[in-house]
Amino acid sequence: MRRLRAEWEPQRCVLMSFPHKDTDWHDPNNPKSLEEALSVHIRIAQAIAYKEPVYILCDDKKRISEMFCSTFNMIFLKIPTNDTWIRDYGYISVEENGEMKLLDFTFDGWGGKFDATLDNRVNSELYKTGLMGTTPMESIDFVLEGGAIENDGKGTVLTTTRCLCNPNRNGGLTKTQVEAKLQAYLGAKRVLWLDHGGLEGDDTDGHIDTLVRFVDEATIAYISCEDSDDTHYGELKAMEAQLRTFRQADGKPYRLVPLPMPEAIYDNQGNRLPATYANFLITNAALIYPTYGDKYNDQKAGEIFKSLFPSKEIIPVNCRKLIEQGGSLHCATMQVAR
Repeated sequence: MRRLRAEWEPQRCVLMSFPHKDTDWHDPNNPKSLEEALSVHIRIAQAIAYKEPVYILCDDKKRISEMFCSTFNMIFLKIPTNDTWIRDYGYISVEENGEMKLLDFTFDGWGGKFDATLDNRVNSELYKTGLMGTTPMESIDFVLEGGAIENDGKGTVLTTTRCLCNPNRNGGLTKTQVEAKLQAYLGAKRVLWLDHGGLEGDDTDGHIDTLVRFVDEATIAYISCEDSDDTHYGELKAMEAQLRTFRQADGKPYRLVPLPMPEAIYDNQGNRLPATYANFLITNAALIYPTYGDKYNDQKAGEIFKSLFPSKEIIPVNCRKLIEQGGSLHCATMQVAR
């Protein structure tokens, strides 16, 4: 019997993939782009490492390690990658018959949008280092990204129809077919489907970790749009209404906690970017959340997180640079359960 581990359960480490010259962070028109992206990744790694190990995949161990003032709790690994969004190709941790198991799902670059050949090999390459010890790894011929699923550690999986039933993932399966896969691979007892939501500039076809997150088994945090002039307003209000219909396994309604929308951020071509406070990371000792240079909403989000996680340190990290490539803090990390 399998059980998908919740993010707030004990972790052995967090995985990160650092930007390098062969990623999209290398911009010939902006020589500082790669350096700026590295700076954000360094701040995230430092926020994790003061109480928890971080395994950093990079192209040059010596060069990257020398960028840190301290490398306490950090292990640097030279493993080739296409991109930095390890949430979507890193291990997914399950418990099977009381023992931990690492699942290596297929990653195809969000439905074939980008080359992911190297990223799809990361889990097997990392496993070869021996750092996972005797914990077994299972490779699965099924496309599933870590950012596409949320779970409560008790058998409930939360996801979006737009992503997991998309024809560009596994040929376009029905909800029933996807649920059977999630039951077999993750031990899902039930699946809650969001049919609304989504952010402009999102390449993932509606990953749940940009929209709605479990805080504990009875509490759901979600992004809320209160500006009727915002292009997201209709879809996010429909998503909010659907969340109100969801029930816990015992039939009780969830406690729903709205998160603010940051002020709209645009790229140089005027395209809106998918900035969201829902892309936070829960670690053993901290709640690390993205900020975007929006003084009012950054602070408001921080206050909400303090109320939700009173026993954890609340650490903000400015991720405005990360959102230029469509991802944020949670997308750049993947926890491994212990």
